[in-house]
Amino acid sequence: MLTLLGILVVVVGFALRVNALLVVTVAGIVTGLAGGLSLHDVIAAFGRAFTENRYVAIVWLLLPVIGLLERSGLKERARTMIARIHAATTGRVLMAYLVLRQVTAALGLTSLGGHAQMVRPLLAPMAEGAAENRLGEITDETRHLIRAHSAAVDNIGVFFGEDIFIAIGSILLIKGFLAQNRIDVSAATLAKWAIPTALCATAIHFVRLRLLDRRLSREGRRAS
Repeated sequence: MLTLLGILVVVVGFALRVNALLVVTVAGIVTGLAGGLSLHDVIAAFGRAFTENRYVAIVWLLLPVIGLLERSGLKERARTMIARIHAATTGRVLMAYLVLRQVTAALGLTSLGGHAQMVRPLLAPMAEGAAENRLGEITDETRHLIRAHSAAVDNIGVFFGEDIFIAIGSILLIKGFLAQNRIDVSAATLAKWAIPTALCATAIHFVRLRLLDRRLSREGRRAS
């Protein structure tokens, strides 16, 4: 049970709003030490994980590209494009992305979305543009509300979609935990039973997005 101290470190660190990278690093060290590893072994494990997953360095190439695209007017182009679709609302834009995110995550393509590469430069501006197209100028409070829903859609889509893919880490973790407790369940079975959960999550969030559209409409009428 002492190995669960790492989770406590993560909870406390995030609650205190400490730097996320520092919190996760400390949590990993605490978990390793609680599991009986020496400090040298823990640091060596960090090094092995980094060298075995060197593709994560692609992020450092991706972020400057996104920055250049934003400087060249990516957000403005996204708003302009969505403004041409008269049937688009903030909720409908986010619903479409939710379905797309879940389907691609279910196929194992979890890196196609994300806050840095998709939500901030594309999804949030498109959702804001749909609101401005119907309501006119929106307040900063409404803008932040739309951005929060945009981030939530990405989180929910990948969280419930990735479990349908049998080779994802979460499915393998569940299978390993059950195997340790002498419960034999195949990864394919776990993935199959993740489908109803994903469908329920989609339906529930569709309702939330419909309520978001209604809230935005009410705020637009009051503003006018």
